[in-house]
Amino acid sequence: MSVYSGPVFDMAAEQFGVIANHLSIPFDERDRLLLPKRAVIISCPIHRDDGSITVFEGYRVQHHLTLGPTKGGTRFAPSVDIGEVAALAIWMSWKCALVGLPYGGAKGGVRVDLTTLSKRELEGLSRRYMQEMIPFVGPHTDVMAPDMGTNEQVMAWFMDTYSMYQGRTVTEIVTGKPVSSGGTLGRREATGRGVAHIAKRVLNELSINLGTATAVIQGFGNVGSYAALELHRFGLKVIAVSDHTGALHDPSGLDIPALMRHAGTHGSIAGFSNQLQFDPAQIFALPCDVLVPAAMERVIDAQVAANLKCRVLAEGANGPTTPDADLVLEKRQDEVFVIPDILCNAGGVIVSYFEWVQDLQQLFWEEEEVTRREYQILDRAFDQMVTRARVDKIPHRTAAMAIGVEKVRAGKNIRGLFP
Repeated sequence: MSVYSGPVFDMAAEQFGVIANHLSIPFDERDRLLLPKRAVIISCPIHRDDGSITVFEGYRVQHHLTLGPTKGGTRFAPSVDIGEVAALAIWMSWKCALVGLPYGGAKGGVRVDLTTLSKRELEGLSRRYMQEMIPFVGPHTDVMAPDMGTNEQVMAWFMDTYSMYQGRTVTEIVTGKPVSSGGTLGRREATGRGVAHIAKRVLNELSINLGTATAVIQGFGNVGSYAALELHRFGLKVIAVSDHTGALHDPSGLDIPALMRHAGTHGSIAGFSNQLQFDPAQIFALPCDVLVPAAMERVIDAQVAANLKCRVLAEGANGPTTPDADLVLEKRQDEVFVIPDILCNAGGVIVSYFEWVQDLQQLFWEEEEVTRREYQILDRAFDQMVTRARVDKIPHRTAAMAIGVEKVRAGKNIRGLFP
């Protein structure tokens, strides 16, 4: 019996099992690689605006600290549970190892419907969550970042709460902060830019003309919107986007800069156009060159995978494709080029690493340097993944995860089992 359960954790465990079998990892080593080092469950009581008290449940999972401090986002959403958080921490470990960052994976969250909170209540919840986490986090233990439902402002509250406890400003405790509070230029755009950069590279290698290529974006939050904007800047027509409020479709290409301004003002794509409304359930079936799932986990199952009409699947979200769908896509390798999540969306943690380094050194870089270094790391990891996939004759996800798991396993073996 394990405290970790649920469909998302089961999916992460199943994926690991595939990699462990591929690498012939002895069974007595597998639990040490898969199971998190530490999981914390906390209560976060806050005063509501009407004077009442509500208690929210919060979580933080640190997968491993073998290669350095843990790193990972904190999400505020109604779906958050310990199994989901543990799965995301595990995926973050393989991601950091794949791209060569000195981190283990972590993830945190609070189960909360943000539509029920005022801004003052959100600040109270953010500060209480960090206050309860102080014994378990630190710049060289666990460094938080934004995720679904959190943003630069929440990170600033986290940083301020931790700093007040320490009696000095500790900017390096979180990343994804406002630039004015020790954040780095290019962090907000980093994940979406990275998705678009790798997708562009694949299109070029497939000899697909960027000027005639099309893209579909599922999820128009921070990742999806900046991926759409960058693909639009590359010359692709973004023919459809969706978010939790609905979908828009225009075969001639949507006005992405205008849509981003609308979403920034109104919080969603709702109300942008009545004429362009589209059934969001059909968005994965649209013919396109690049499909970017940039929302939740497990949205592409075997049935959806069989009906995909994209040439490139660029996974902007964490865990959007189920293991059953992977089996379908493995048979369609000549039709669909999969860029797995742990590579495709790694731009965010790469630039978070740059922010952490800059905060530790108190030496800040120009945005051009941040972006250049991000692309350099992504390109290196992409080359390693493609080479591994070709040599071993395995799918891209298997190749990418195998590289990450091997690095973590090597680190654990060389350090030994303590005590």
